[in-house]
Amino acid sequence: MNSRSLQTAIIFLVVGGIFVLALGGFFGSASRQFDSALIEVQTYIASRFLGIQDFFTAPRDIVSLRNRNADLETQVSQLQAQVIELQQLTSETERLAALVDFASSKAENTYKAAAVIGRDPSPFLHYIIINRGSNSKIRRGMPVVTNQGLVGRVDAVIADAARVQLITDPASAVNSILQNADTNAMTLGSVTGDVSLDLISQDVSVESGDLVLTSGLGGGYPSDIIIGQVVTVRRLEFELFQQATLQPAVDFSRLSIVLVITNFRSVDISPLEPLPLP
Repeated sequence: MNSRSLQTAIIFLVVGGIFVLALGGFFGSASRQFDSALIEVQTYIASRFLGIQDFFTAPRDIVSLRNRNADLETQVSQLQAQVIELQQLTSETERLAALVDFASSKAENTYKAAAVIGRDPSPFLHYIIINRGSNSKIRRGMPVVTNQGLVGRVDAVIADAARVQLITDPASAVNSILQNADTNAMTLGSVTGDVSLDLISQDVSVESGDLVLTSGLGGGYPSDIIIGQVVTVRRLEFELFQQATLQPAVDFSRLSIVLVITNFRSVDISPLEPLPLP
């Protein structure tokens, strides 16, 4: 047998032996180890590839996320502005409905609605500016109210605006009546904006929570408009009158719409008042 035939025979024997061993399952564990090693190598290569890919794509993703975040913040701001606007419209509608109900319940009066367009910048005077004037037949001395109660009265007028003196003004004096006690008194403003009730008879029982209304005396205001409630009472035996502090019914810090009573004409009765004794 020549060498080439011998080599061929040996190759066939080796291949046949390998085939027989493979059929017998002798290469199973080696194959599994090889497959496991191959899988680990593939997993490592894949993880490194993804890391490299993330490294190059991350800057673009960050820019995209920032732009998206800015867009979302803009949308949130717009939605918040819409919510605030809707809340204001709802509040305004509720105030208007309350004013309409109040005007309907006081059918004996004629009202003109006005918006508050200015406020007193001085710490010593207390007034507001409304957007109704002589062109709307607003006149000096007309009472101004809300559904809550008395605001004050028109103090000065131009064509399309008017100044309203509030009952908190130090120059304001309103003839009043204590509803529970059925006795007259005087509601006074002050420099600080506090409201007090003066000239209360000493023999009258006054308690916290008593309601104070306009009396109609003096010709400055119609009767039975709510002014406020008694908070505290000051009574000293050696003084002629009691005094009380009032909580006004109207929240002056939140005034936005008021009603002017246009069919009331104030009367100045000071010339008829007797002169003080010398």
